[in-house]
Amino acid sequence: MLLLLALLVGLGSGFAAVILKQCIHCVQWILTGWFNTPSDSIFYFLYPGIGMLLALLFVRYIVKDNIGHGVTKVLLAISKNESKIKPHNMWSSIASSAVTIGFGGSVGAEAPIVYTGAAIGSNVARAMGLSYKNMTILLGCGAAGAVAGIFKAPLAGVLFTLEILLFNMSMTSLLPLVVSSITATTVSYLFMGDTVAFSNTLSEFSMGNLPFYILFGILCGFASLYFTRMTLHLEDKIKSVENPYKRWLMSAICLGFLIFIFPPLYGEGYGTLTDLLNNNSMEAIGTSYFSRFFNREWIIPIFFLAVFIFKVFSMSFTNAGGGVGGTFGPTLFMGGILGFFAARIVNLSGLYSLPESNFVLVGMGGLMAGVMQAPLTAIFLIAEITGGYTLLMPLIITSAVSFATIRTFEPYSIYTKRIAKQGELLTHDSDRAVLTLLKTGDLIENDFLPVDLHQSLGELVKAIASSKRNIFPVVDKEKKIQGVVFLDDVREIMFDHDKYDTVHVYSLMRPAPDVVCCHEKMDSVMKKFEETGAWNLPVTDENGYYMGFVSKSKIFSAYREQLQQVSHD
Repeated sequence: MLLLLALLVGLGSGFAAVILKQCIHCVQWILTGWFNTPSDSIFYFLYPGIGMLLALLFVRYIVKDNIGHGVTKVLLAISKNESKIKPHNMWSSIASSAVTIGFGGSVGAEAPIVYTGAAIGSNVARAMGLSYKNMTILLGCGAAGAVAGIFKAPLAGVLFTLEILLFNMSMTSLLPLVVSSITATTVSYLFMGDTVAFSNTLSEFSMGNLPFYILFGILCGFASLYFTRMTLHLEDKIKSVENPYKRWLMSAICLGFLIFIFPPLYGEGYGTLTDLLNNNSMEAIGTSYFSRFFNREWIIPIFFLAVFIFKVFSMSFTNAGGGVGGTFGPTLFMGGILGFFAARIVNLSGLYSLPESNFVLVGMGGLMAGVMQAPLTAIFLIAEITGGYTLLMPLIITSAVSFATIRTFEPYSIYTKRIAKQGELLTHDSDRAVLTLLKTGDLIENDFLPVDLHQSLGELVKAIASSKRNIFPVVDKEKKIQGVVFLDDVREIMFDHDKYDTVHVYSLMRPAPDVVCCHEKMDSVMKKFEETGAWNLPVTDENGYYMGFVSKSKIFSAYREQLQQVSHD
């Protein structure tokens, strides 16, 4: 049944990928197909802002939900929402990203289609009443099918899901991913042909260029660090403008200005990559007012270096200004640009001759390996979408070196950095994955009998007689926790009737070792247990009102149960 459902999800993801790709191309052809002269580039300034506004209005008034950063949303759904994704995500990301990118928004279509595919898998599983485990597998099938369908790269779809979305999967669980990925690729072949996504003119790999690929891998690692940190910083800064329309206007003006000066920033930029892969650097520049300046050979690499630097800005303006798109495509674009720049600089120096198209291809993989921290996905995706298997060795070297370089400075990918700070990230570490899945609110025990701060010893003894616990939370009139009384603290005087009316709870209680919030992350809760040495800790809501206790024994039982499930999955 799971394999049949994986086939169904693959079909849905494949069709979704085809629809999104064709919608983007159709919109772009309508808007720019008639461009003939440099004066037409004035529309580069206008179009992206219009697309962002349409996407903003669509999301704000029709969808009424935040659908940006699709891959991150999928990761959060797995760790926080039992792999459940809202039904509207099966179409809303397609519509909004098609408008955003079709009008020239400087983002990629891959994250929205991953979100769409994952939503298809999640909702098929929910309709069939499947468990969390199988729902997660089908969610992964949708994501794998989406990547495979939009790139016609089945192996990359599977690896993307394994490296970035799903962890600790058995070989049995892997088979549905393969079925979905192959199915989506077949759908894509039927409707978009069997040619590779990026045609190219590559040279054979030369061992003499090996040191340059190693050095280039280091450069890709630092470029990935720039990409990740600058993107997150810029988006946070732009989103600090609370009024969405002011944010849109500011972003639209800045984005239009950048694209007007640097036409390759328009849309996904895949046409520019194809030109560079075929050694057509002048065509890659596009229709620009400043074309007359490119007759000087050093101006071209400087221009593309500026394109590389400002792509992060244009992408951030698009996403934060109201558009819907991802960082997947910009990663490929910037990697290819960086590869061209590095090879062209070496060639212009006259010290050595490097094949520029080869470095464009390898750069795509190198930056992806660093930004996404998924080297296997990068290696095989680039090989599949370009047919560049002859460059598999430099792809592996550059991607591995890039990954190792950025990991020295940044442990998280651009998809996981924010949610890792929130403690909501599932990882390949089974222990940490289990702690992420455990919810404090689900483990609260309510059979601890609370006593009032001002109650007498006699009233406390009555509470002790009716309780099965040896700890009594002390609360005030507002039911806020003030401390705890342990049975051992009153054992010596509990039968002394002369003290029943003179001794009060407030004189017997002691401060709680620590207090846990009902929404606190489990790794933080475990740290409190470790620091205090306590076996039970009181739990409050956000306002400090007593809710119950959480105990080590219950956490350990839930941990063992969840660990068995994760390991089995």
